[in-house]
Amino acid sequence: MSSTGTVAELVRRQWGDHRPALKHGPTVLSHHQVVEGAAARAALLADLLPRGGEPHVGLLLDNTPEFPLWLSAAALAGAAVAGINPTRRGPELARDILHTEAPVLITERAHLPLIDGLELPGVRVLVTDTEAYAALLAPYAGARPGDAVVAPVGGDTRMLLYFTSGSTGAPKAAICTQGRLAGAGASLARHFGVRPDDVHYICMPMFHGNAVLADWAPALAAGAAIALRPRFSASAFLDDVRAYGATYFTYVGRAVQYLLATPERPDDRDHPLRLGFGTEAGAVDAARFRERFGVRLVEGYGSSEGGAAIQRTPGTPPGAIGRAAPADDLAVVDPETGTERAPARFGPGGRLLNGDEAIGELVNRGPTPFEGYWRNPEADAERARGGWYWTGDLFYRDADGFLYFAGRTDDRLRVDSENLAAATIEHILARWEEAVATAVYAVPDPVTGDQVMAALALREGAVFDPAAFAAFLRAQPDLGTKMAPRFVRILDRMPVTATNKIHRVALRREGFRRAGPVWWDPAGDGSYRPLDAEALGALLAQYAAHGRPL
Repeated sequence: MSSTGTVAELVRRQWGDHRPALKHGPTVLSHHQVVEGAAARAALLADLLPRGGEPHVGLLLDNTPEFPLWLSAAALAGAAVAGINPTRRGPELARDILHTEAPVLITERAHLPLIDGLELPGVRVLVTDTEAYAALLAPYAGARPGDAVVAPVGGDTRMLLYFTSGSTGAPKAAICTQGRLAGAGASLARHFGVRPDDVHYICMPMFHGNAVLADWAPALAAGAAIALRPRFSASAFLDDVRAYGATYFTYVGRAVQYLLATPERPDDRDHPLRLGFGTEAGAVDAARFRERFGVRLVEGYGSSEGGAAIQRTPGTPPGAIGRAAPADDLAVVDPETGTERAPARFGPGGRLLNGDEAIGELVNRGPTPFEGYWRNPEADAERARGGWYWTGDLFYRDADGFLYFAGRTDDRLRVDSENLAAATIEHILARWEEAVATAVYAVPDPVTGDQVMAALALREGAVFDPAAFAAFLRAQPDLGTKMAPRFVRILDRMPVTATNKIHRVALRREGFRRAGPVWWDPAGDGSYRPLDAEALGALLAQYAAHGRPL
């Protein structure tokens, strides 16, 4: 493992190493072949980038070998990669591409319809799976690392522009330098004991920070191999793991729930996988995953922008993520006043007793490696106001300093003057065996504040039984009196973003007016009944009578 300060140094170190480094279907490239391919692409990029422009290259790609090859090429050349989200469409997609000021866009034939007809002035498009691309790249086959540099390479050289998935407004492109990326990779490799013979399975999209910072970078730092899945597939997960000899993977959002929803097989534990690292799996699903597959899931927390990190340490209580990383001064504060919130108090079953006093926004009051957003000073100022780094995430903290995730700041609900966190309720609902995925969000109360709404994706063949669901809720010792969902929407599949996070914006926007199975507990006593057209009309009349918008 290396303590080198740049990604370029980590890439150059692969020269002459003929062990397997990159696996994708039948394709296997050695470490040496990877750096050869990266050097060729770096030389091509140096010739393509116009003088005086930003040294940026956009990647509109699935997880194919071209993605890590171009990451390595950009590092060698001193350029920055801008990951472009292929689920964006039309003007929004064009905005993302143009915002990065990348004069070269690398894509593949499958994504050409996305940019067909878009106005992309000054952008040259290269299509990787074509003869024209192979012919363009061929003259650079003899390039060596360092032959072509478009900007000075150092720890502060811009390496990534990756869009964060905000709930409102246009996505912001967070900056990550070579030094921060190399440091993150080395830190995770040390923390998880990554070995040169490990294989990191990358099934999360590489246009997002999770796959690059937490999967590709530690493999690069440790000299391990990577295996690519173009897009996450629950049904193909174990087959891939066995075929590639994968030992480590990262996850976000609901991927773990989808894996648990696959049919159980006698050979579920017959694989080399030893560790998964990610966020938002929840203690219940993590325990189920370990019991079924024999794989430990480590929940972590680190803001995509690098401004705060929480590390799991020995003695971390169930449900907690861990304590602040050594370099961070983390606090849970009132988002309005900045005053520190009270320590959490727990009742039977781990129920949070003082959510009103304890839940607040996580901030870092110490120096942070936050490197800003590309061309967005307003977002920089909002994120780093008052000299603190504001994460935008809700947490609570116990008397021993352990931190518990409670959701995004826009996931807070206020029910009968009591503040609730969506994540807390979701973790409880996740215990219901009929549910594959759960989401909790606020809908307006007809008079004031919010009511709790839950969306449930059920296991294949399951039918929602309102009485059984109500009995399940009554049996949960940590379900507070205000937490039970007033509305329950049944879905075939949970809507997710391109990074496999729940698409909360769409769920909140649709509320309970969306056609489809919605159940309603008008009295709040567990007597769920269908919200049919007649009941919906009467309910909407209540909102109109009090002038409450929906």
